[in-house]
Amino acid sequence: MTKPPDELVYHRAVRRTGILILAFAAAGTAAAFAWRGWTGGAGFALGAAASWLNFRWFKQVADAFGGKRPRLLMMGFGALRYLLLAAGAYVILRFTPISLPAALAGLFVAVAAVIVVAVFELAYARK
Repeated sequence: MTKPPDELVYHRAVRRTGILILAFAAAGTAAAFAWRGWTGGAGFALGAAASWLNFRWFKQVADAFGGKRPRLLMMGFGALRYLLLAAGAYVILRFTPISLPAALAGLFVAVAAVIVVAVFELAYARK
């Protein structure tokens, strides 16, 4: 059974976003490592990992609204995930020498990927 065209566009955009997140994370980690050493590279990598994880969670929420999972369960998990991210960030940044600015910069990797995919979709939209 083939998927409707809108669903194909969605899945392709999600796949492109995931690939771009990984590419931006690798490039940003390398640049941060070259600029600030291991503390910068590790900070950017951790921020990018959290950004990727958050993107995957948002995708799960979007899929839940499509009827794949119970919404109440996803809402409960939604509150828990931000507590987990905050607790992990606090422990890592409070008790390690990892660079906070680099970690914060890494958090924007998914945003950059979504913007690039949105521009791509607008530029190459089928009429």
